[in-house]
Amino acid sequence: MIDYLKGKLVEKSPTHILMECGGIGYYIHISVTTFGSIPETESCLIWTHFIVREDAQILYGFADKDEREIFRKLISVSGVGANTARMILSGMNPTEVRSTIQNKNADALKSIKGIGAKSAQRIIVDLHDKISSLEKNQENVTFVGNSIKNDALVALSSLGFDKTKTDKTLDKLIKVEGDELSVEQLIKLALKQL
Repeated sequence: MIDYLKGKLVEKSPTHILMECGGIGYYIHISVTTFGSIPETESCLIWTHFIVREDAQILYGFADKDEREIFRKLISVSGVGANTARMILSGMNPTEVRSTIQNKNADALKSIKGIGAKSAQRIIVDLHDKISSLEKNQENVTFVGNSIKNDALVALSSLGFDKTKTDKTLDKLIKVEGDELSVEQLIKLALKQL
């Protein structure tokens, strides 16, 4: 999987960019939101989502991980393809998409070209709880001054453990054991309780 590309920006348009990385030119589909966020400098970093189909291999690029996460949530909805998700992210930034889904605002989604009433409702029904829990998990990840807990939470989450449950477990362990633990010690203790 290609997680990100860092290289020379060769061409930039509202629908795609061309990047040269290690002598290879990559054609990357982008949203208008990403287009507005990419600096005009030659060197840039793009977070990617790689789709392999029977007839094509397509790279989608994003200016930040948040937009990519929303894109991935959108394409998980039945009937919403990558181009539709890109269209939604071209009409709204990730914060607006999240807010629209949380507020169950189907009219805002229907204002996007290609999204009808049924698609808008399906997106809201399928993603309302996922977006809300994603928002809560993002709030839980923003710790002030506790990078050990943050590192442990990220590591355990990447192993597939639920972030909310993991966060509570880590809080309890830090309260009992003190905050003198290393990341490795905290992870090992948490694994015994999860």
